[in-house]
Amino acid sequence: MIDFMGKKFYFFGLSLLLITIGIIVFFVNGGPNGGFNLDIQFQGGTIVQIQTTDKNFSIPKAESIILKAIKKKATVQTIETLNQKQGGKLYFMSISVSSKDTLVNEEQTTMLNALKADSSMHIKKIKPELIVNNVQPSIGAEILKNGIYAIIISSLLIIIYIWIRFSVLSGPSAGVMAILALLHDILLMLSVYAVFRIKLNEAFIAAVLTVIGYSMNDTIIIYDRIRENSKLIRRTAIAELVNKSITQTLNRSINTVVTVLICIVTVFLFAAYNNITSITEFTAPLIIGLTSGCYSSIFIASPLWVMWKESQYKRQIAASKSKSVKPARAKG
Repeated sequence: MIDFMGKKFYFFGLSLLLITIGIIVFFVNGGPNGGFNLDIQFQGGTIVQIQTTDKNFSIPKAESIILKAIKKKATVQTIETLNQKQGGKLYFMSISVSSKDTLVNEEQTTMLNALKADSSMHIKKIKPELIVNNVQPSIGAEILKNGIYAIIISSLLIIIYIWIRFSVLSGPSAGVMAILALLHDILLMLSVYAVFRIKLNEAFIAAVLTVIGYSMNDTIIIYDRIRENSKLIRRTAIAELVNKSITQTLNRSINTVVTVLICIVTVFLFAAYNNITSITEFTAPLIIGLTSGCYSSIFIASPLWVMWKESQYKRQIAASKSKSVKPARAKG
């Protein structure tokens, strides 16, 4: 049996170190986005897709041309799609311009003409297909706010469920510790986004809700084993009981997360190779969150619950001792 509880502060320290690095990078990056690289869905701006004849163009050069043409910084990506009518592939230059005001028609025309003037950009000279999506900052803020509401509501429902399901484990405290473990997972995901400047968009919210479900399932399995063992092994210290329960479910937890990660990493590599941005943006945070979810269920939620129960037991002992001491009678 592994003594997980005896090494809990090592696990806490590792998580604290990683999250602290993310917080430091967040404040060092600073900027109007507060250290995160917000995508247009949250920040507002314009996404323009221009059809090209080849995907082999210089992205830094394209960004430089756009900056000189419209005096606004842009992020350029290459997109490949299948040509359903004629077969083969279609290539697009995806240009994202984050700003409070969306690009007007004159700016779009100026940008297109500047790119067409450089032959190395491979822009089609005759009527290139142009796709423009404008996102107002207010809409982006509304999407972000609703995403946060979804996470909060799901967390409250989880606490209520664990409260009812695991009343023998002091349901409310078990639920709160499980939510703290989920908060740990979200903070780790945000740290990775801050450190590596990954674009934060609606795919992150979807990934967070997915990770919440997966991580909570892992935590509930450990809680369920603790509940079963508490009936079978009555006169055992709480730390030893939890150590035994985690050890019994450890193989299952590791096998499950490894199996899921093999699938997710395969999808991520396939999407990255074929330049399918929407899938890579969803699977990248999933890889981080699923790994963190398995870790937090074992090394964060359970130790925190043990610490809470031990402190509760100590308070009960102290209270019973204070009641057993009778005040002395006054003389005379």
